[in-house]
Amino acid sequence: MSGNERVDQVEEVDVVVVGLGPGGEYLAGSLADAGLDVVGVEAELVGGECPYWGCVPSKMMIRAGNLLAEAGRVSLLAGEAKVTPDWSRVAGRIRGEATDGWNDRVAADRLTAKGGRLVRGKGRLSGTRRVTVGERTFRARTGVVLATGATPRIPPIPGLAATPYWTNRDAMAARDLPASMIVLGGGAIGVELAQVFARFQCAVTVVEGQARLLSQEEPEAGELAEKVLREDGVTVLTSVRAERVDHDGTAFTVRIEGGDGPDGPLRAERLLVATGRGADLAALGLKAAGLEAAGLEAAGLDAGGLGRSAGTVPTDGQMRAGDGLWAIGDITGHGSFTHVSMYQAEIALRDILGRPGPDADYRALPRVTFTDPEMAAVGLTERQARDRQLRVRTSLVPISSSTRGWIHGQGNDGFIKLVEDADRGVLIGATSAGPAGGEVLYGLNVAVHAEVPVEQLKHMIYTYPTFHRTVEAALGALR
Repeated sequence: MSGNERVDQVEEVDVVVVGLGPGGEYLAGSLADAGLDVVGVEAELVGGECPYWGCVPSKMMIRAGNLLAEAGRVSLLAGEAKVTPDWSRVAGRIRGEATDGWNDRVAADRLTAKGGRLVRGKGRLSGTRRVTVGERTFRARTGVVLATGATPRIPPIPGLAATPYWTNRDAMAARDLPASMIVLGGGAIGVELAQVFARFQCAVTVVEGQARLLSQEEPEAGELAEKVLREDGVTVLTSVRAERVDHDGTAFTVRIEGGDGPDGPLRAERLLVATGRGADLAALGLKAAGLEAAGLEAAGLDAGGLGRSAGTVPTDGQMRAGDGLWAIGDITGHGSFTHVSMYQAEIALRDILGRPGPDADYRALPRVTFTDPEMAAVGLTERQARDRQLRVRTSLVPISSSTRGWIHGQGNDGFIKLVEDADRGVLIGATSAGPAGGEVLYGLNVAVHAEVPVEQLKHMIYTYPTFHRTVEAALGALR
């Protein structure tokens, strides 16, 4: 060895957590609290997408938009009201209360106060239980946890990459709203932001390639989402795909496959791309950690470990992905939800500390699209259940048919839909759409998770008058 050769110093620790989104931050802090020597690696902000660009700021926006809508309903039920939308109030709250100006000092200090160490940069597996960040390499005696999250999927539409399009991050940081906007994608992010912007007097057009909005949920949820968006002035185009995107320095032009409409191509001041999210695993170096080739292929990687642009990391029920390797959150492929990441982090925490506990169970996976009304669901849709060759019974009861829905008046759009495994007599899926759809879902979530017999649910006492009392009617309507 010559005198000019550098000997890399490998730092010994107990656990390295790569990615400090909600699940990664919680896991790193909890392990440090338990007395382990923990290094948390984060390339952006500690806390991840949810508190800075996702769940929290978006719900602040939605809360403001819902207040405007409720004010518009006053004349029908309570008197007269005049409201002038002011986006600066929303933007100020996002900066001051939600994101602290996109500063993660509080979260970083929270981790270090528990004894964890924060290393800024992108982490890459460089061997079994080894992570390299820049010029530093850490060897984890216990193991490594991957929690690197997901990023927006940008479709390969000609011209798009060369334009100043927005993703959800740009939308969250907007100090001023544009006069007009085209939203590519009619999933949860697309429809939530479309409704908010429209309520703040932005002219919005949603372009969705599938036959309906919220295509992963029940058809009735997508149909209701389209109805309420149209009522808010949103133009909704389904079964439509963008063929080309251009920007002339002032506005975007979106041309549609099959030819433009009678008014020509779509034009707007801004373009929001909300076509889904995916985990980018190419830079993680999975093969270096000893994953089997078959596992890499299942994860969307080639056998050489170089990787394609996106994929998932397969895990067992204890979130183990390999020898001394765990994975949690978006990269496991069980949904880009904070609650999934936190749930998996708790399982991995127990396993790393040697504490017994049940395997991960996704039968009752809940999710909510926070439109007005909220579209909440748990478990399987009717289509998913039938695709599994299950014999099902279903029911669909409108919220407006309940006493609470009738009292609520305008804004009472919604329904309860139940999916029952008729052979076992238990609910395997449910949708709760309505003014408090996400809250009403809780009881249905318990029923699906605990496999409470339908006959037992039918004989429960349901509070009167509540939105959730519609569940009782839906149980009686199962056919």
